[in-house]
Amino acid sequence: MSGPAIRAFFDEATNTVTYLVWDPATKRGAVVDPVLDWDNRSGEADLKSASTVLEAARAEGIALDWVLETHVHADHLTAAPWIKQQTGARIGIGEGVKRVQTIFRPVFGLHDLAPEGGDFDHLFRDGERFRIGTLDVEVMHLPGHTPACAAYHVLPPQSQPDAAGDVFVGDTIFMHDYGTARADFPGGDARTLYRSIRRLLSLPPETRLWMCHDYKAPGRDQFAWESTVGQQRALNPHVRDGKTEEEFVAFRTTRDAQLSAPALLLPSIQVNIRAGRFPKAEANGVHYLKIPVTPKRPDAALS
Repeated sequence: MSGPAIRAFFDEATNTVTYLVWDPATKRGAVVDPVLDWDNRSGEADLKSASTVLEAARAEGIALDWVLETHVHADHLTAAPWIKQQTGARIGIGEGVKRVQTIFRPVFGLHDLAPEGGDFDHLFRDGERFRIGTLDVEVMHLPGHTPACAAYHVLPPQSQPDAAGDVFVGDTIFMHDYGTARADFPGGDARTLYRSIRRLLSLPPETRLWMCHDYKAPGRDQFAWESTVGQQRALNPHVRDGKTEEEFVAFRTTRDAQLSAPALLLPSIQVNIRAGRFPKAEANGVHYLKIPVTPKRPDAALS
């Protein structure tokens, strides 16, 4: 039994990396964090990015069993339902999604939101294991960026115990020359994020880490998305060895207070907490998303 085959697809519009992961022995596979192409100015959705991933899977003869979400993304919309429709793959996410749904249900007035993560086919528990072909995958619950953040650790084959594992880390950490993700979203917490990262970095140094995003660190001209535990512990400016929890919390809190909301936050959250399902169409056949309005002045006349 060998390790996984991995192909990355980078969406520069959202700086998101989607992965096609498969077992070479059985040709069973999964897609991690697929992107729905979304034009926020026109409300137009396209499937170009997801189609490219499926075309690659078909060319390799891969049968998809899973669409794996690392968390409820706030910077892109997921194409998971379409991939499920095309392939029969099940949509999975960490069970922390239930808390995210509880937080945002009243924010958007989502009265038709399925209870207890019902739009997803499977909610993974921390430490739960499943298989992609003959590959063993262990789920790591790594909250802090959001309550639902989960990483998927493809374990080394039992026949090769010294081989490097592969972890699809979501937004828990970024490239070793860039840093870490924000922790100020509802349900996020910098202290919790630090502890999740230290848990991740307790894996063997040669463990490969696959990023969900890249923004090009200063001085780097190319996008990149593969790192290792050893590189992170030696080089990551936010969490390298020697950086204390208090230092991280102070930095992250100050930094996050200066950040603007992601450009696609409002459409992304509404769609992604439904596993990519849009609200039901109105009588005219059109689907609508909501924009919560928050007046900065309490005496502002909005009606």
